[in-house]
Amino acid sequence: MKLRLNISKTRPKTGMLLIECLVYIAVFAILLGIGTATFYLFWDHSKALLYTTNDIESALYAGERWRADVRDATGKISVETASGGELLRIPHGKDEIFYSFHDGSVLRKMTSSNTPQLLFEKVKTSQMIKETRDSGLAWRWELELSPHRKEMHLPLVFTFEAVQTKS
Repeated sequence: MKLRLNISKTRPKTGMLLIECLVYIAVFAILLGIGTATFYLFWDHSKALLYTTNDIESALYAGERWRADVRDATGKISVETASGGELLRIPHGKDEIFYSFHDGSVLRKMTSSNTPQLLFEKVKTSQMIKETRDSGLAWRWELELSPHRKEMHLPLVFTFEAVQTKS
């Protein structure tokens, strides 16, 4: 007995060809690769933003601490420039407070304490400038931090100003 195959030419095509499956897999792989690359790009930028905000917070804290030390100084403030960097001496009662910048770090140390307090690492420039004004003597601290990313467009530059209120 012969089986008769009844294939109609008007019947719609069913199934998929292997080539179509490979094309869909290739398109899916390309989209997955682009999505993964985009995710890691945003992840990297998010980490850089977090580091930058931490640096800004630390700079503002250190600047306010420096301003309080300058306002509460009990004697003449002096700046010394050494080979390694800069040293600011602030008399504070029987103690002295030192702010030093060398090797890309800013340190704060009191004479009564043996260990200095690290305010910043990765500082590009730090400069403390004495200014004479009509109202008296003022101090300005210009601070530039090193960027975490090479393609950063705006540098992190801070300027803090303080006037000694006690003499």
